[in-house]
Formats: sequence, C-alpha cells, structure tokens
Amino acid sequence: MNDAFKALADPTRRKILQLLKEKSMSAGDVAEHFQISKPSISHHLNLLKQAGLVLDERQGQSIIYTLHTTVVADVIGWMFSIAQSDAPVKQNSKETKNTEESE
Repeated sequence: MNDAFKALADPTRRKILQLLKEKSMSAGDVAEHFQISKPSISHHLNLLKQAGLVLDERQGQSIIYTLHTTVVADVIGWMFSIAQSDAPVKQNSKETKNTEESE
C-alpha cells in the first residue's frame, strides 16, 4: 500500500487516475490531456501500474490502461478506517489555542 500512497502524492498521477475513471486509454490518449512529454506520461503510468492502481492490456500495437478499482477501494477503505478510529485525535495546537480563546 505504500507504493499506492507514493503514487497518489503526485498531482499528475492523480489526474491520470481521474481520466482513467472515465474510460480506459492508451498512453498517447492520456498524454493529450497534459502539456508534458509522452515519455513522462509513460513513466507516470508505469509508477501507477507498479503501485497496482492501474492495469494494462496489450491491444494490437497499443497498451490500454485501466483504473484498478480494487486497489483504489482498498486504499480508500484503509483511510476510512483510520478516519473512523475511536482513538483520540490531537488537534493542531494553533487551532486548539484559537478555539480556547473564542470560548
């Protein structure tokens, strides 16, 4: 799951996932939505694939990338379980100070 979080840390890769949510695409199709080189897009897609967030399938001479919803759901589920934890959460001390002053 660490690879998934590393992959999600980059805004370009997050946008790629949003595009693949709409439909499966080749690297060239994905690249049309960005102002970066096709090799850079391929690099981002490879990192997403290594993280398990996308799947690829060869169709003729093209490789088609698809969002791997199972892994995305696992990451979201893990984050949701943390958010729903019964453990006490310490607020940012600045926020706490402002809240205490307003009371």
